[in-house]
Amino acid sequence: MHHYIYLHGFASSPQSAKARDLRDRFTQLNIPLTVPDLNQGDFTYLTLTRQIQQGEAEFPPAPTPITLIGSSFGGLTAAWLGHTQPQVERLVLLAPAFGFLSHWLPRLGYEQVQQWKSAGFLPLYHYGEEKMLPISYQFAEDAAQYRETEIQRPVPTLILHGKHDQVIPIQSSIDFAKSRSWVTLIELESDHALIDKSDEIWQAIREFCQL
Repeated sequence: MHHYIYLHGFASSPQSAKARDLRDRFTQLNIPLTVPDLNQGDFTYLTLTRQIQQGEAEFPPAPTPITLIGSSFGGLTAAWLGHTQPQVERLVLLAPAFGFLSHWLPRLGYEQVQQWKSAGFLPLYHYGEEKMLPISYQFAEDAAQYRETEIQRPVPTLILHGKHDQVIPIQSSIDFAKSRSWVTLIELESDHALIDKSDEIWQAIREFCQL
């Protein structure tokens, strides 16, 4: 039986609007959707490596096929899992955070990045916890090791990305899809959150996953 896992975004939680919406829709089809908490109660020391390892730990025993659905930084995590794990047969990426550091660090600005590096921690607003939490500079150091050009395993992939995304520009998904024939990109009239497109997203997921 096919296994479905949803990976939420950065500074988000399993209680996010997208996570709840998808869980409800899968439940209506009597299909379980696993939604792990990628914060692990320790957002401060979150890294992409830790998320990838945690995602893998959620896998059922092989050879059970898996579809991963990932939002933003969870989408980036899903893409790496799809590259390294043969059990992953399909990927659905919602505004995946390709080039995350290249978009985020310039927005922080040089001075703030240097301050983060020297202090070791940066206070960030965590949407799941609804408060400021520190994140370790290890997060940036770890993410910098990953090169998305290496993601080359031909896993059928559906990307849904908003044309007006100010967080992760849609160009990052256009570039990713361009050189990978197994990737389908749907451009939506929306922003990074994609909250206003939940019906369209679900319809695309149902078709792509043959639910």
